[in-house]
Amino acid sequence: MGKMKAQDLLSKEEEELLKQLDDLKAELSQLHIPKVTGSIESKLSKMRAVHKHIAYILSIINQTQKENLRRFYKGKKFKPQDLHQKDVCPVPQSHEAGGPETEKQLWRYLVKV
Repeated sequence: MGKMKAQDLLSKEEEELLKQLDDLKAELSQLHIPKVTGSIESKLSKMRAVHKHIAYILSIINQTQKENLRRFYKGKKFKPQDLHQKDVCPVPQSHEAGGPETEKQLWRYLVKV
C-alpha cells in the first residue's frame, strides 16, 4: 500500500471512494486480530497507515460534499449554519489605546480633566 495522493482521490467518484473505504475498513478489522492475539508485531505498524488512509478518504468525501453544498446554496436567500462564513475574532487592543472602560473610570477621568 503506497502513499495516497489527494489529486488521485479528488479525481475519483464518490462510489469508488466509498468502495475503497469499505476495503480499508475490512483490512483494518483483519489487522486488529493479530493485535488481540499478540502474535505478529509487523502488522501493528501497518495499522497506523490504514487508519491514516481511512481518515484521508473521509476528509476528501466530506470536502467534496461541502463544496457541492456551497455551490447549491450560492445564490439562495438562506443557508445552513455550517455553510455560513466563520466570524473572525477581533485583535484585542492594548489598555493604552482604549479609553476609560467603566462609568466610574470615565467619571474619574472627567474629574481629572
